[in-house]
Amino acid sequence: MMTAQNFAAKQAEKVLGHDDKGRVVHTDISNPAREGGKYADESGEKMKALVWMGKDDVRVVETYKPKIVDEHDAIVKITGTTICGSDVHLLHGVIVQLEKGDILGHEFCGVVEAVGPAVKKLKPGERVVNSFCISCGECEFCKKKLTTACEKTNASTVQEKLYGKRLSGIFGYSHFVGGFAGGQAEYVRVPLADNNLLKLPNSVPDEKGLYLSDVLPTSYHAVTYTGVNEGDTVAIWGLGPIGFMASYWALKHKGAKRVIAIDNNWRADYAKSKIKGLETINYTRLKNGETVPSKILEMVPGGVNVCIDATGGEYGKGWTHKMELASGLEQDTSEMINEAIYSTRKFGRVGIIGDYVGFTNHFNVGALMELGITLVGCGQAPVHRYWEELREMLANGKVDPTIMVTHRFKFDDIAKGYYMQEQRKDGLVKCFVETRFSAPRAPGTPELTSL
Repeated sequence: MMTAQNFAAKQAEKVLGHDDKGRVVHTDISNPAREGGKYADESGEKMKALVWMGKDDVRVVETYKPKIVDEHDAIVKITGTTICGSDVHLLHGVIVQLEKGDILGHEFCGVVEAVGPAVKKLKPGERVVNSFCISCGECEFCKKKLTTACEKTNASTVQEKLYGKRLSGIFGYSHFVGGFAGGQAEYVRVPLADNNLLKLPNSVPDEKGLYLSDVLPTSYHAVTYTGVNEGDTVAIWGLGPIGFMASYWALKHKGAKRVIAIDNNWRADYAKSKIKGLETINYTRLKNGETVPSKILEMVPGGVNVCIDATGGEYGKGWTHKMELASGLEQDTSEMINEAIYSTRKFGRVGIIGDYVGFTNHFNVGALMELGITLVGCGQAPVHRYWEELREMLANGKVDPTIMVTHRFKFDDIAKGYYMQEQRKDGLVKCFVETRFSAPRAPGTPELTSL
């Protein structure tokens, strides 16, 4: 049986290399066309892929189809991908170690085209969905299914310096998380495929199964790990796909008594129309002198049991934070976390599932301590912990993620979709992006959107 240490050694011979502790060390595999094309398929077949070319610049380009470079690899022909709210952070260039030409995309589903000789659980022709986090399957954390804490699949020394340790590799999300080519493409190479691909049953179409890669397990993790219990009152900041589905899980599956979701645009009304019983606050409509915490305390005297921040640290509300973010004096704003603390009952819980990268200013640590608040860093969600349970829910019709899917794009329009996602316009919550390999549209899902 191959151990994680042996895997690192094999990668040393073929692709990545290893350090003196047996961990994977990165060299550039983020685009098969790089390094003289040595990661490109020998056939010379080309594919379309979305690449990052600089701040506010993503483009669909033609590049080479990837090849199997390790015996544990699989090549997946993409039949569906999507745009994540966190992809906007890449667009803005706020995620460190992005390089021009990096192929983006951490959520995809498809059909296995080829497998390496060490792949045992998968065979060509099978439908699969990926986990956005890449697991070795053998380290301490992967054995516990805390796979975003994998110790073998990410070699970013920057991450180690910033956090004191490394976390897992992630598809299509910069060299900060391993530099792996993403799935916003027509083909993708999946390392350690037996660990990082999940088979999809025929009863689950791509338009539902795709979201097992990130949105469904991440939102489910947010409410589970933060500890939403039956009868709780809950407030959730942000009604992008993660906040939307976290609201759904809390209200419909965890038995929360009340769920209040906060945003600043049409998404508040959309979520309320799709999730029966959800209460919302559009903070742009608050009266003079009202704040989000004061409104929540008016609605729930004493505060809610649980708050979840699904926004991320990029978006400053007040001028102080906007200026500090723009000038580099902080990397993330603390405003939403402070609002959540103020809105929580004494000895309640605040979970952070939105993307935060580094340091923040003006964090009210005193309120956290004095009120006895438990602050939960949810981490990047360990998809492998939940995806089989959630696949069963999809197959049994217990959850329908298409309630958040508002658009369907052709792959050629995916860059335009990024800018729509950034601007939160035209009613876009979550999209399905088809490729030339996609099956016909599943009934009840959005028609093709013309851009």
